[in-house]
Amino acid sequence: MTNEVMEALQMLEKERGIPVEFMVDKIKKAILTACKNSYGNEDAIIEMNEETGQFDVRLKMIAVDDVYEPGKEVLIGKAREIDPTVGVGDDVWVTMNTKEFGRIAAQTARNIIRQGIRDGERGQMMQEFQSKHQELVTALVERIDPRTGAATLRIGKAEAVLPRSEQVGNENLKDGDHVKVYVVDVKETERGPKVIISRTHPDLVKRLFETEVPEIYDGTVEIKAVSREAGSRTKLAVLSHNPDVDAVGACIGARGGRVSTIVSELGGEKIDIVEYSEDPEKFIASALSPADVLSVELSEDGSRSCRVTVPDSQLSLAIGNKGQNARLAARLTNWKIDIKPESGFYGEDPVPAPKEKEPEEALEAQQEEPEEIASFEETAEEQ
Repeated sequence: MTNEVMEALQMLEKERGIPVEFMVDKIKKAILTACKNSYGNEDAIIEMNEETGQFDVRLKMIAVDDVYEPGKEVLIGKAREIDPTVGVGDDVWVTMNTKEFGRIAAQTARNIIRQGIRDGERGQMMQEFQSKHQELVTALVERIDPRTGAATLRIGKAEAVLPRSEQVGNENLKDGDHVKVYVVDVKETERGPKVIISRTHPDLVKRLFETEVPEIYDGTVEIKAVSREAGSRTKLAVLSHNPDVDAVGACIGARGGRVSTIVSELGGEKIDIVEYSEDPEKFIASALSPADVLSVELSEDGSRSCRVTVPDSQLSLAIGNKGQNARLAARLTNWKIDIKPESGFYGEDPVPAPKEKEPEEALEAQQEEPEEIASFEETAEEQ
C-alpha cells in the first residue's frame, strides 16, 4: 500500500468525521481476519508506516525441516534468512505479502472495512447527538413526507425525523426551512443511533428563553416550572435571585421584544409568564393569571388540593377556553385547583330561591284551584 491509503483516510475523516486512528484499527482487524482465512493463523503483528501508508504483516510461525501446515510452519532455511540464530522448533516472525491473500479473504477484509466506515459514521452521529442531548439545536428541513407530514431534518452531519405529532400546531414546514428543535433523547439501536426530537416538548420553551434572556443564561433568573399545550398556550414560572431584577420583566423584555421573538418562533403560541413563590397560595394565585384571585384555601389533609375564589366576572377567564387556563395552572403548580365564583353561583344571573307562601296565601290558592279545574272541565264539555 502507498500513501494513497493515508490520503483516503484523511479525506474520510474530513468529509465524514471518522478519525484516521479508528479506520486504521479497522483495517488492521480486516488484515488479521484475512490472515486467519488464508493461512489459518491469526497470531500476527500488523504495523503501519504513517508516512508511506504501508502495512507490514508478520505471522508467527514455527521453523521445521518439513512443512505440513503452510500457514503455521516455515522451512528452517527460510527461517534462518530472517533470523540466523533460529533452530528447529523455534518461533520466527515471517513477513507476509498481502497480495497473496485469497479472493474470499480479500473480500472479507473489504467488507470489514466498509462496516468500519458505517460504524464510524454511527459513532460520530451518536457522539454528536449525545453532546446535544436535552439541548436546543437549529436544524435544516431536507424533505417532508407528503403522506405522514413527518419532516427529515439535517442536524450537523446527521439526520433525524420530526414526526407530525411533534410539530407545533398547524405549522407548515417546507424544504430549506431552518427550525429549532429540542433533543429529547438519544438511543442506540441495532440500526444505529436513534434521536428523538420535538417542537412540542415544554423544555423547548425553556431553552428558547435561556437563549433570549441573558438573566436566565447567567443564573440571575431561574425558570422553576413550565406547563405547555403546544401550539396554543404555555405558562412559565420564573424566580429572580437578585432583588434588583424583576424576573417577569426580564423575560418579557423592553416593549415585549424578548417574548415576542419566542412567540414568533412558536407560530404565535401564547405565553403567560408568572412569578414563582414558595408560598403555595401566592404561586397558585399567580399561576391563574390573567385572572384575578380573591382567595386560595389549601386543603388541610395534605392532598395538594385547593379551592380558589375569583370574582364572578373573572370566572370564565380563570377557567379558560375548555378549561385550559386552570389545567395549565394545575400542571405548573402541581396542585389540584377547584375554582368557584365569589357569589357561589356558577352563572352571571343566579336564579333566586322561590319565596315560601304565607299560610293565608296558600289557603286561598287551594280554594281557587277547584274553580280552575271546574272551569277547564266546563269548557271542555262545551267544546
